[in-house]
Amino acid sequence: MRCVIARFPFELTRNGVLDSMKGIKPEENVGESVIIGRRTYPVKQVGQVITRQDRRDFSAGEVVRAMTKLGFTCRGLTQAPASTHVLSPHQHASALLGGPAGPAA
Repeated sequence: MRCVIARFPFELTRNGVLDSMKGIKPEENVGESVIIGRRTYPVKQVGQVITRQDRRDFSAGEVVRAMTKLGFTCRGLTQAPASTHVLSPHQHASALLGGPAGPAA
């Protein structure tokens, strides 16, 4: 499949990406990721390996689009669920000071 990453055309195949990432240890994932084989890699690491370009030269979105078209599973940034329990100002201050949160309002 032909794709453009950082203004350069690349001819990528699923098997080619699998071969390129074989033996590469995944870095700690702090953002978007792609699952290749049984490993989860940061998108920027995959982009650097398959394009041989500096990570600053391309966006994560460019790599995500290419990997998705090749059939790899990509995951976005994970967000913590919003808290449904709201503390009163008194309960919040008490909790910050290490005391009991007080009765629920």
